[in-house]
Amino acid sequence: MAFASLIALVALAAAVAAAPAKTKATCADGTQVNNAACCAFVPLATDLQDNLFLGDCGEDAHEAIRLTFHDAIAISRSQGPSVGGGADGSMLLFPTVEPLFVANNGISDSVNNLLHFLPLHNVTAGDLVQFAGAVALSNCPGAPQLEFLAGRPNATAPAIDGLIPEPQDSVDKILARFADGGDFSPFEVVSLLASHSVARADKVDETIDAAPFDSTPFTFDTQIFLEVLLTGTGFPGTPNNTGEVASPLPTGSGTDVGELRLQSDFALARDARTACFWQGFVNEQAFMAASFKAAMAKLAVLGHDRADLVDCSDVVPAPKPAVGAPASFPATTGPDDLQLSCASEQFPTLSVDPGAQQTLVPHCSDGAMSCTTVQFDGPASNSS
Repeated sequence: MAFASLIALVALAAAVAAAPAKTKATCADGTQVNNAACCAFVPLATDLQDNLFLGDCGEDAHEAIRLTFHDAIAISRSQGPSVGGGADGSMLLFPTVEPLFVANNGISDSVNNLLHFLPLHNVTAGDLVQFAGAVALSNCPGAPQLEFLAGRPNATAPAIDGLIPEPQDSVDKILARFADGGDFSPFEVVSLLASHSVARADKVDETIDAAPFDSTPFTFDTQIFLEVLLTGTGFPGTPNNTGEVASPLPTGSGTDVGELRLQSDFALARDARTACFWQGFVNEQAFMAASFKAAMAKLAVLGHDRADLVDCSDVVPAPKPAVGAPASFPATTGPDDLQLSCASEQFPTLSVDPGAQQTLVPHCSDGAMSCTTVQFDGPASNSS
């Protein structure tokens, strides 16, 4: 499908995505909302920003965004509702079960963090997970303002193991899992992976701490789609880790650990079914952001009927604006390092960052080596 047609489809999806607005209401603090049910999320947004995310697109925000995926995709059309309820907050309600699944390694921090807020606000666990992800993403420059629908009932049972795609999975298995979980197309799967632009790897390589997937992990931009296409030269930590392949920017210094590349990203960027979609996002900031927003609107309501939910998108904070910088080749890389598998789409002409040494990926959003993070105690723990 030509990208002009895809852009039109994404615009249409965004236009029809939101549930019908109800009678507007004024909250206790004077905030105007589409529905009185949305008032509970006004103080929640403030609490999350002030006491967890700190207004930063840092590790606590990254973890909350990851949790939205892992909670929601735990559903199966072929196996039925008994194996998982989708975006139902089961991660929070059964914190000693799902975080122990190998595919959820590292997710216990975000589960325990959100469990701190659950008894403080009159919201369900499923709503808290998805709303926290939307608030977290708003701190990342260039991100879209996600739709948020409220009213998910609480999960009554944990999801089963085996529903979360893993980085060592084949493209066949990944696409099949997303299709079974929510009828996601290959284009939508690639769209959802835009979240890797502000993500870090947990438990892929035990020798390094929270390695980023691209050189701009504190900005929601298209660098991830460029850098995954570059030839790998080494590993930021130890080699031969399950689900990891060589990265184009493996060098670190101190806590700047270098870039880690997931095997699944590498494969999706080169597979005939997804390569053109992957390449088509490079340097297309607005298109990438709109595509991600549309795909997330679908993911966030898995297991629910949109007609039963209330549109509270107006309480999601406005995101920080994009930095405005085009995608560029990191220093020491260039067009000759591209591994392109899609010949039908012209690759954009991009500049090369100056420098004779490899680009170092900063560990913290302010460039410091020690990041300000928040961690609340809780019952969730990892499998290792």
